[in-house]
Amino acid sequence: MPVGISVPTTIRRLVDGTVRASIEQIADRPAMVVRSVSVRRRGALSSEDGATIRTAAETALLQRIPLVLVLASSGADVSEGMDSLHGWGQAARSIARCSGSVPIIAVVTGPAISGPALLLGLADIVLMTSEAFAFVSGPAMVQEFTGITIGIHQLGGTAVHARSSGLCSIETVDEDDAMAHVEHLLGHLPAHNDELPPTVATDDPTGRLDLDLREAIPAKATSSYDVRHIASVIADDGAFTELGTRWSPQLVTGLGRIAGRPVGFIANQPQALAGTLDITASQKGARFVRFCDAFNLPLITLVDTPGFLPGKDLEWRGMIRHGAELAFAYAEATIPRICVILRKAFGGAYIVMDSRGLGNDLCFAWPCAEIAVMGAEGAVQILNRRSTPEERVGLQAEYTERFLTPWQAAERGFVDEVIDPAETRTTVARALSALVTSREHLPGRKHAIGPQ
Repeated sequence: MPVGISVPTTIRRLVDGTVRASIEQIADRPAMVVRSVSVRRRGALSSEDGATIRTAAETALLQRIPLVLVLASSGADVSEGMDSLHGWGQAARSIARCSGSVPIIAVVTGPAISGPALLLGLADIVLMTSEAFAFVSGPAMVQEFTGITIGIHQLGGTAVHARSSGLCSIETVDEDDAMAHVEHLLGHLPAHNDELPPTVATDDPTGRLDLDLREAIPAKATSSYDVRHIASVIADDGAFTELGTRWSPQLVTGLGRIAGRPVGFIANQPQALAGTLDITASQKGARFVRFCDAFNLPLITLVDTPGFLPGKDLEWRGMIRHGAELAFAYAEATIPRICVILRKAFGGAYIVMDSRGLGNDLCFAWPCAEIAVMGAEGAVQILNRRSTPEERVGLQAEYTERFLTPWQAAERGFVDEVIDPAETRTTVARALSALVTSREHLPGRKHAIGPQ
């Protein structure tokens, strides 16, 4: 808590309602915790509850401490009419003002319906217990408007939000388990956006060689592997905390530490859709990049992608707009950014995965990396479309040997160094040490508009 500023431990202690707010110690630091504590009307939010959440969020912003919401609410209190809606609106406005200034973590322990459900969308990270569910329009309304009968957990259960909507970053057993995760997450984050994340002592040497990484990429170009293994090997003590495990699994996002410093990892996952990027992967990656940028977490990008996933449905749903989200997020980021190209880096997907063109600070590549506009088969089909199948085999081999290497990119300055995979941790740690004091100043403006 900042020196010279004093607040009571509990906010609005004597005000009647279903919400309580207090400053608690989490990860050895103060945090503003807002809890649903009453089963009255299943935790329906009254105008006073909205005012309590608003005051708690304002206090968190003033004190510059994280905001943790532990919610279970059936929605705005119907018995109060418009007053309860106004209170919810005030709460939403104050939480939105915290965004990007202090970490916002939400834990759902029961129902989160209508307005309170939308509060979850304002959080940086959402955790849900096995009994939780959240939706804007419930089963009765779905049936009335669509004729489809559906249960509450089928519509908005934890598994649904972890797999389909992307709302739930971490699934937990109960509230105690969720709060243990919250403590772990806050241990990787600063209290506010004007300080660096906390470092911890580690016995894991940065000079550790990981010889198994030399065999991490299969010899066959179409074979897959688990990129999470590479992230965990690079991280201190093998500790890598993945966020959004089941949503858009072809892109892995998570937190770890290198030389005791918290960092964010974002990586293509060859085990899912060959690591191709689609709409949800672009959204997932873009939001994680913005999250890391807001709270000064250096970003390690591990690249192995053959491109964007093709399909008319994706194009009609806005692949251009959403693909641009990822490029925009990287281009706007001012944190230290290190890119490591593991294997494939083709076309537009190479660009949006923190390429030199988007402004990464340092870019490394493994010797097996393939950096090109496209793969050999596609390139030969375009450049030598009249060749026979026998001729194409030779042309593809020639194209592979000539273009699908990291050396041309290195010669042009797009890759800073081609490294031994076993030395990846050492190289990244050394780069982070050099970049830790870097600062970037952007031109002043009210705010960017971003992709439409």
